[in-house]
Amino acid sequence: MTDSKTIPDRPVLRLKPKANARAIRRGAPWVFDNELVMDRRSKALAPGSIATLEDGERKPLATVAVNPGSRIVARVLDRDATVVVDRHWLAARLRKALSLREAAYGAPFYRLVHAEGDGLPGLVIDRFGDTCVMQPNAAWAEAHLEILTDALVEVTGVTNVLKNAAGRGRTLEGLDDVDAVLRGAAPEAPVPVEMNGATYMADLTGGQKTGLFYDQRENHGFAARLARGHSVLDVFSHVGGFALAALAGGANSALAVDGSAPALALAEEGARRMGASDRFSTRQGDAFDTLEALAGEDTRFDLVICDPPAFAPNKAALEKGLRAYERVARLAAPLVAEDGYLVLCSCSHAADLNAFTGACLRGIGRSGRRAQLLHTGFAGPDHPLLPQLAESGYLKALVFRL
Repeated sequence: MTDSKTIPDRPVLRLKPKANARAIRRGAPWVFDNELVMDRRSKALAPGSIATLEDGERKPLATVAVNPGSRIVARVLDRDATVVVDRHWLAARLRKALSLREAAYGAPFYRLVHAEGDGLPGLVIDRFGDTCVMQPNAAWAEAHLEILTDALVEVTGVTNVLKNAAGRGRTLEGLDDVDAVLRGAAPEAPVPVEMNGATYMADLTGGQKTGLFYDQRENHGFAARLARGHSVLDVFSHVGGFALAALAGGANSALAVDGSAPALALAEEGARRMGASDRFSTRQGDAFDTLEALAGEDTRFDLVICDPPAFAPNKAALEKGLRAYERVARLAAPLVAEDGYLVLCSCSHAADLNAFTGACLRGIGRSGRRAQLLHTGFAGPDHPLLPQLAESGYLKALVFRL
């Protein structure tokens, strides 16, 4: 227990008397500015510093990372208030994360650290063989970047570690947007990644996020099982996510639609490496415009997938985002052949499963189609959900038969 150990000599943050200390004890990972006694000393703490969190009665609660400039002033690193956050502590957390991935996957291509879900709040690490791409989206991770890199190399044996500074969370934390090579060198070309029998080309330095979206792996596999012998349309395709998995699953043809020409070029290279170029085609353009154009061409597909970016990245954007998801469903449903399948996805944590499902059903209904809901998919085991934090379970994939 904390009381029998020595609390390190470090700053202290204290909850207000009416703040919910019980939630912290039960695993809540965030403490907001309005829950804390923010005196002059607390406000002067350096972003990224480590502190001891106390309850309103000055009893130690947890070891936390501090950023007085953020609405989330404290992020719980450990519910043991006596721990020291050093290379040894970081290595232990990374080993725990690695053991889960090694149990779930046969090759070193996965999300290695999923922020709060792995007890490393605000930190995302994706692994691509001997290269890891880190997104330190919280001030503490940025401040501990050197020993974090040392621990990562020690635990995984990777030779290259890259920093990706494009996360929206970094702006909220007051951090820069400068990418960097932290160890080794950046790959000179896109890295091939095999999943579900498909080959994806991950651009680790110039692509979106860390270069590839591992979170849809399980949903790619489910859709691929429906694709055998069928025609497929993959909208918001990025580097060929669902389309290439469908081809690997035996689809007769797949059309990938995306606004990014470089992303589609990577998808084409993936198809070439799979020997599936003759069954694969791309179409660059705005997704909504392309959906409308395909309807005008009286085109139908056996399987249609729409995997858009986060239309509702926060609560303020929720209503607008739900209208966008409804519009996607309304435009996509008419393109599905009778008894075909429609897969609709959301990576917006602000839109929970019920709200997203409702928006999809409204859109399908407005298109004049009738739907059966066959399957609800989420992110794979390399994206563990922290039950006390709804935001960690952001991904949803609904599979309908029309």
